[in-house]
Amino acid sequence: PGGHYRPPHCFARYKSAILVAYRNQEKYLRHLLYYIHPFLQRQQLTYTIYLIQQVGSGSFNRAKLLNVGVREAMKDEEWDCLVLHDVDLVPENDYNLYICDEYYPKHMASAMDKFQYTLPYKSFFGGVSALTPEHYMKMNGFPNTYWGDGGENDDIATRIHLAGMKIVRTSPQLGRYRVMDYSEETEIQEPWRRPPSRHNTRKTWKADGMNTLQFKLLSRTKHPLYTKITVD
Repeated sequence: PGGHYRPPHCFARYKSAILVAYRNQEKYLRHLLYYIHPFLQRQQLTYTIYLIQQVGSGSFNRAKLLNVGVREAMKDEEWDCLVLHDVDLVPENDYNLYICDEYYPKHMASAMDKFQYTLPYKSFFGGVSALTPEHYMKMNGFPNTYWGDGGENDDIATRIHLAGMKIVRTSPQLGRYRVMDYSEETEIQEPWRRPPSRHNTRKTWKADGMNTLQFKLLSRTKHPLYTKITVD
């Protein structure tokens, strides 16, 4: 219930919150839930899956939704790890552990089939990543000002460095992910281009993030396989 699980026969060494920014992608969500619950249970983690849904038909703001997810998830539990997860990605390797690196933010989706199992560019931090609550607050979370797709992952990579940390990556053998159902036309043969940044992260990161997060919580409901947080 509520997407919460604790191993019945042992004491879990790690507690991970899985945060998924979401808008009307039910087919992807069904796939993800079908694969991710058994996957996480085999790792014997204590975990909860949170779906953070934005209402209305305006531009999608993934980064801000993840900030909301962190704020709300931390009310439930002292989580060891915050796993930020795109809804359309499924892990291929059971040894890709959904736990945090003790010292630095960890990029987990280091090899996606969409990019021929390599990084599209060096600073890429998209797909699935894992940060401790301390990492998250140290970099002031994610920016709240990215409306529409793209760009926020690079802002986050820059924030990590500005906060005096570095990115560690899961090895490509373990960090393999299948991207669900993307249409053939989007499979670009040329190198995948990083979106141009519209923000001066160096100037804005301390003033745009968890410390300036404002939202209206509309509902918080426990579904059979996830907890859904709906916000305006």
